[in-house]
Amino acid sequence: MPLKELVERRNILHRKSDAQTVLRHALDDVELGKIALVSSFGAESVVLLHMLSEIDKDAPVIFLDTEMLFAETLAYQKEVAEHLGLRDVRVITPNRNAVLTEDVDGLLHQADKDACCDLRKTRPLAEALEGFDGWITGRKQFQGGSRATLPLFEKDGRKIKINPLVQWSSADLNAYITDHNLPRHPLVAKGYPSIGCLPCTTRVSDHEDPRAGRWRGSDKTECGIHFENGKAVRQGQAA
Repeated sequence: MPLKELVERRNILHRKSDAQTVLRHALDDVELGKIALVSSFGAESVVLLHMLSEIDKDAPVIFLDTEMLFAETLAYQKEVAEHLGLRDVRVITPNRNAVLTEDVDGLLHQADKDACCDLRKTRPLAEALEGFDGWITGRKQFQGGSRATLPLFEKDGRKIKINPLVQWSSADLNAYITDHNLPRHPLVAKGYPSIGCLPCTTRVSDHEDPRAGRWRGSDKTECGIHFENGKAVRQGQAA
């Protein structure tokens, strides 16, 4: 079945399904193929990771360590994986030769943020997703921008993206974390409601959008992870 048709059918099928049902079916759906969950282990990631652990602790989880993350994020990743008993967390890092060639001094983000994201996020993720037919993300419509019209299932080049939490609100996420007594990312309490790489993430004031601290002072709003015809490309409004 063509991916476009498959995506349309799944969006119709799950238009009234809750997040857990969408996630469970995505992992078991033979027509969708082999699926991995891609997680930043960021501010809200523990919700989807907990749901996954309740369904299948052996399901593959891809964590992209850009080598520029906060120390708190690296510690939190280990804490959450152990707390939830996740048995197949794959820690991915940028290609060593590429980093030494393109960003040996670690300052590429100052000159070209898109190029830095491509080097440290887009290309490593594309390689990590080889062999998978689709991937699960934690994106939500309330995050705004290009995410405001996100569907549950979307065609992404030759792969499918599944967004189980697409209709969840910030209040829903906080309630779930509280109800299940899940560990929170330590930086959230310090004013970081959206957490990326250390050089490109700042604190956010109470009156600001939660993602205002990402790439502050630039028109960049997404890291640029996207796929066309099976190849990784950079797009300003991709996710």
